[in-house]
Amino acid sequence: MAQMNLLQAINNALDIAMAEDDSTLCFGEDVGHFGGVFRATSGLQEKYGKARCFNTPLVEQGIMGFANGLAAQGSRPIAEIQFADYIFPAFDQIVNETAKFRYRSGNQFDVGRLTIRTPYGGGIAGGLYHSQSPEAYFAHTPGLKVVVPRNPYQAKGLLLASIRDDNPVIFFEPKRLYRASIGEVPEDDYQLPIGKAEVVTQGNDISLLAWGAQMEMIEKAAEMAAADGISCEIIDLRSILPWDVETIANSVMKTGRLLISHEAPLTSGFAGEIAATIQNECFLHLESPIARVCGADTPYPLSLEREHMADHLKIYEAIKRSVNY
Repeated sequence: MAQMNLLQAINNALDIAMAEDDSTLCFGEDVGHFGGVFRATSGLQEKYGKARCFNTPLVEQGIMGFANGLAAQGSRPIAEIQFADYIFPAFDQIVNETAKFRYRSGNQFDVGRLTIRTPYGGGIAGGLYHSQSPEAYFAHTPGLKVVVPRNPYQAKGLLLASIRDDNPVIFFEPKRLYRASIGEVPEDDYQLPIGKAEVVTQGNDISLLAWGAQMEMIEKAAEMAAADGISCEIIDLRSILPWDVETIANSVMKTGRLLISHEAPLTSGFAGEIAATIQNECFLHLESPIARVCGADTPYPLSLEREHMADHLKIYEAIKRSVNY
């Protein structure tokens, strides 16, 4: 295996996808010769030419309208939105066109070959417009899949699965980990299943659930809790839509407790959907209320970023409250 950071793993997955299928195209703002603002598409234009990896104007709605058209006529477009914060001008195209194309035609045509890549999340002093986590907006939209990797190995396997999936996928990339997360990644082709959570660490006292960059936070909190004799089961959801109810429910029936953490604000965050479902599935097994440790219900701050974030200390305190309930 090769040592790769998360960006290199994504670049490797894109390279494999473009090599195997001439209809696969990469496009977005600055993704061509420049290789993207984070360099995720570095070298792809030089290898596959300007007709298959190219820049677009700075118009997100146009990027997605163009991507829908390409996918509808049989291409396999991989559209990049430079920051997830700027996906909102494309919201209409994604939720009213991408997600509904198959349904409005009775499955006679679709845009299922479309993948949307976009970096999300805070922790980089990006302030209001380069730090948001908008996954919950899209989780409310039937017809889409939403995937979030936590490390390089997951990123490559899940991105290749997303590109090859027969449904449109939004692939949120935790930009705080782009260069910080390094690990062993097979250089060969492989995929990881969409819609299947991963139990990262077995435990008995409480189930901790997160996705993307927030996995690092719950792992740190679990280490602190272990010093207090608390055994934490750590689960990476990996896929927001569809999400793996069975794995989470089985874990909670074993531990009797659940804590969910995400970067997005608490109110109407996806943790609320998980909590509602799991209390319905596991009500008689619960030893304490389901806990949520999430971002604050404010616009994402610059100077108070650390206070806003759901860090490992807040999660650790919530673990103790849940276990001692």
